[in-house]
Amino acid sequence: MKKKKFRFQWGAFLLFVFYGGLFFALLLRITFIQATGQVEGEQLKAKAAALYQKEAVITAERGKILDRNGNVIAEDTLSYRLIAIVNPVATTNPKKPQHVVDPEKTAEVLSKYISLDESEIYKILTKRRPDGRYYYQVEFGAAGRGISHEIKTKIEKEQLPGIKFVSDTKRYYPNGVFASHLIGFTQKEKQDDGTFLSVGKMGLELIYNKQLTGENGKIEYETDALHYLIPNREKMVKPAKNGDNIYLTIDKTIQNFLEDAMTNVYQEYNPEMMVGIVADAKTGEVLAMSQRPTFNPETREGLENNWLNYLTQEVIEPGSTMKTFTLAAAIDSGHWNPNATYQSGAYKVLDRTIRDHNVYGWGRITYLEGFQRSSNTAMANLLQTMGNDTFIRYLNAFGFGQKTGIDLPGEVTGTILTRYPINYVTTSFGQGSTVTPIQLVQAMTAITNDGVMMQPYVIDKIVDSSTGKVIEEHKPKEKGKPISASTAKQVRKILSSTVTSEVGTARNYHIDGYEVAGKTGTAQIPNPNGRGYLYGKNNYLYSFLGMAPADDPQLIVYVAVKRPKLKDTEVGSEPVAKVFKPVMENSLKYLNINPEDVKPVETVKIGKYIGKNADNLKQELESQGLKPIIIGEGGEIIDQYPKEGVSLLKNGLVFLKTDGAVTLPSFENWSLRNLLIYKSMSGINLEIVGEGYVESQSVSENTVITDSSPIVVKLKTPEESFVQNKEGTKEELPQD
Repeated sequence: MKKKKFRFQWGAFLLFVFYGGLFFALLLRITFIQATGQVEGEQLKAKAAALYQKEAVITAERGKILDRNGNVIAEDTLSYRLIAIVNPVATTNPKKPQHVVDPEKTAEVLSKYISLDESEIYKILTKRRPDGRYYYQVEFGAAGRGISHEIKTKIEKEQLPGIKFVSDTKRYYPNGVFASHLIGFTQKEKQDDGTFLSVGKMGLELIYNKQLTGENGKIEYETDALHYLIPNREKMVKPAKNGDNIYLTIDKTIQNFLEDAMTNVYQEYNPEMMVGIVADAKTGEVLAMSQRPTFNPETREGLENNWLNYLTQEVIEPGSTMKTFTLAAAIDSGHWNPNATYQSGAYKVLDRTIRDHNVYGWGRITYLEGFQRSSNTAMANLLQTMGNDTFIRYLNAFGFGQKTGIDLPGEVTGTILTRYPINYVTTSFGQGSTVTPIQLVQAMTAITNDGVMMQPYVIDKIVDSSTGKVIEEHKPKEKGKPISASTAKQVRKILSSTVTSEVGTARNYHIDGYEVAGKTGTAQIPNPNGRGYLYGKNNYLYSFLGMAPADDPQLIVYVAVKRPKLKDTEVGSEPVAKVFKPVMENSLKYLNINPEDVKPVETVKIGKYIGKNADNLKQELESQGLKPIIIGEGGEIIDQYPKEGVSLLKNGLVFLKTDGAVTLPSFENWSLRNLLIYKSMSGINLEIVGEGYVESQSVSENTVITDSSPIVVKLKTPEESFVQNKEGTKEELPQD
């Protein structure tokens, strides 16, 4: 009995020692963990945070690119990403499968809606891990991103098991082909946090990618073991900072005029290359620019090997458009006598002979007629009179051989050749030396702007999308005064005569009601396969550098067409004119520069009206021939447009803002520009449809606006604005 009791006591003791030691070891472990916060080298706090603290990314919206009037050129919009659940474990109810059960049928149906072949889709749907196991889900690369709501709805109607959609954003280019080499495009790229981000790959989207991208935000929160949000726990939210908005000097309407005209000519003549640009003759602002071939930034269709902007990153031999600046140099240096005569046809430089495009010439003619006929030998004789050094000094002053400084990267300079005597002569009529189209436009501003040359630019301002604060603003910038005002006026008059003279090479560029001035160009193209130049009328670069109205130019338009496929009865100026004429005419009418405004008219200088009584001022302005528009109930004026000091044509609108409710005026025949001014000053929610001039408004005049309901205003461009060329017999013009 004692022996049995002893064995029990000994066993109890051993159990006590075992469990006591175990408890002691556990106590030591707990004490160690509390003291160090580590388990097997891992921080418990971090481990717990990983389990229970969650983080969600708030994606920043990419900034918009807009035209000068606030019309969207590029913006982010809602889209969808296509995914396929391929793992059978996703299905808990066999009657309602949640995974792809028939890859062949699914591939066949999806190939109708996304840009992937049926076989490629099938490969993606049946793809396995290296160990043979299923992936849980698969995606379809670029073809499965940016799915529109319309396509999503159509796919959903097919009721394909396992096919799902995830909300996404897509870069949207609503205008299609629209200054594409200027605007560029973006591509979605996967980031470290698993999200996809639009990244600029070309044009302004690339240049200003940092400003447009913005900064993602995040939300941090805690969940329990079942991943439910823990109540009464503080959440940390860091808001996303959306990208900045970029406003261009581009005018959507004028850009569309240019795109339409260039597309028509490109389809008709199938040239190797085309460029077109419209600029404000007073400020240097680029209102439109485009080139062919081009591409659609929405689909990338047409984007192949050439990613360069021809207007700033490619050089050309300008042809006879350069004679404009040779003429200006001769006049300004005192070496121009329009009535003096010379022998046309040929001009010898040492062992070389320069010839006119009419190799026999026109006999002995005046220099004025020589310029109108675009005579090469006239320029050679002028160069001899003024001297090489004087000529080159003026070309430098006009900015040739130098960057213009336009706010775009990769600008090239071109080269003014001066190594041999022949180089000076050929440069005087636009061969040998090279320039860029943007240099020609910049130099032309000195002619249009009474001698003051303006730097071209395309960025109007960069604005913080959250606050509306202007971060960066570009203003007109003078680049020098290469010639005097009197010289500029003489050059404009002579350029006008190339359009109006019976012997002028620019007769094809006449526009009814407007006086056009400009210079044609027919440049030989260097042989890409050897020395010398290409020959034949389909192997030239045809161009025109023009302005209108000639006495007070508002617009400069440059168009060049390389190697068009001309009919036997056609000359090189015809495809160029089919771009220049509709673009110039439609743009002038759109800007309210009417034919009757071409000749000098009486203007009224706007005074400072802020602080005055609107009702009293109304009678005064009406007596001066202006049309005052009072925004508000009348009384003291708190804002005005135009600002003090601006000269306004008679019948022009003057906007006077006062306090109080707004009574709607009649918008009949208002231009888009005046409508946008009224919208901005009044704060009324105007929904503008169309372009041109106001045709109708959904709320009648004299209605007092009491809420923010949208008022629809429909615009229409008069049909006569779009007439490009009159029907009739074509007259064969002298080739430049």
